[in-house]
Amino acid sequence: MSGHSKWSQIKRQKGAADVKRGQVFTKLGREITVAAREGGPDPDGNPRLRQAIARAREASMPTDTIERAIKRATGGADGASLEENVYEGYGPGGAAILVESLTDNRNRAVAEIRSAFTRAGGSLGESGCVAWLFEQRGVITVDVQGADADELGLAAIDAGAEDVRVEDGALEVLTRPADLDAVRSALEAQGIKVLSAEAVMVPKTTMPLDERNAASTLRLMERLEDLDDVQRVYTNLEISEEALRAYESR
Repeated sequence: MSGHSKWSQIKRQKGAADVKRGQVFTKLGREITVAAREGGPDPDGNPRLRQAIARAREASMPTDTIERAIKRATGGADGASLEENVYEGYGPGGAAILVESLTDNRNRAVAEIRSAFTRAGGSLGESGCVAWLFEQRGVITVDVQGADADELGLAAIDAGAEDVRVEDGALEVLTRPADLDAVRSALEAQGIKVLSAEAVMVPKTTMPLDERNAASTLRLMERLEDLDDVQRVYTNLEISEEALRAYESR
């Protein structure tokens, strides 16, 4: 699986603590607001908003909270003050890390992100230093429990997917970003259970690290994602079982 998909799976297995649910809803609400501000409040004509709403529903975000987030996009200051930025850097051992931020205070965001990198033994780099290592893809994760993974993979290819991979009881379906919604809809129409579907930055190649640096990189990613101003974190780290054990045993 791609680094992002593997990291997402790790987080799902760990489970979200109740104390973090409010923070998750805040981040999802911001994403919905900005998507509606940029592409309009109608999800049928706004793929980014449609995907943001789908992610919110996957996180059990209440419908009225979703609706309020959309209304903020046309309500003035709350939506207009949010600024999107991407930060790039290196984790302990040199793995590339890409950080997507959505904030109403850019100075605060960059200061907290830089501090997280420094404390972890990594470094925040210049714009463009690692972005070239990633490409945007649509990624759909499908539950294969009780089903034939090969058949699900063929169904995904028939629906327009570019590639499929199976690992740890899940099927990862890769699409062009523009085809994400169509492939997801085609799979769900066949009764296939979709765990998640989103347009993300996928590493073109992965970087293996020793157990200590790999675990430290995963902890850095967790600290970054805990920041209020950070929406998503990507890496080209090759996440091995050894790294997972070291990370989970802290």
